Amino acid sequence: MDRPGILIADDHVLVAEAFKALLEPEYNVFQVVSDGRSLLTAAKELRPDVVLLDLNLPLLNGLDAGVELRRMLPKTKLIVLTMNEDADVASRALHQWASGYLLKKSAGVELKKSIVEVLRGHSYVTPSMAQKLMDEFIRDPRPENTKELTPRQRQVLQLLAEGRSMKEAAAVLDIAVRTIAFHKYRIMKDFGLKTNADIVRFAIRERLILEP
Repeated sequence: MDRPGILIADDHVLVAEAFKALLEPEYNVFQVVSDGRSLLTAAKELRPDVVLLDLNLPLLNGLDAGVELRRMLPKTKLIVLTMNEDADVASRALHQWASGYLLKKSAGVELKKSIVEVLRGHSYVTPSMAQKLMDEFIRDPRPENTKELTPRQRQVLQLLAEGRSMKEAAAVLDIAVRTIAFHKYRIMKDFGLKTNADIVRFAIRERLILEP
């Protein structure tokens, strides 16, 4: 019987290699990738049974990569493997595409269990996060919907906030520089941003990048 195939996406190479070493005796770990766009390319080619992905990925963050993976490979199980303990982030990932949400600090003892559970068709959430999610559900402080970024705006905003020029962002997304400029203008106008520093702060608030 073939061993389930796993793809790991994490920009911390040592961490990713440690997870790979932990899993290789029981699973076929196809590859380790370090950014969201490489993840999409590798997943499309390899079609793994399980993807382990960090949320803080360069070029395309894990939240948005997960949405695309769910659309592209609906049968693949997606497990978030992160240091992010924000209940709102966890809720969004689990609602939209994730089968599991695992904190890296717990991964040593929970990683294999989470994979077994999601392959059985169940979900798995680190117990401490499950309590936070319950508290969030009871409290439900979410404000009423206001303006939201489009998927393309999220991509452009992340790249610009990472310090890439409009030309570099255009190359990553394979679109014209003037299109990047248009999206940047619309983002700044719609959300009241004035400077590049505002763009970075807004990207942090939208959880597209981590606070430096």
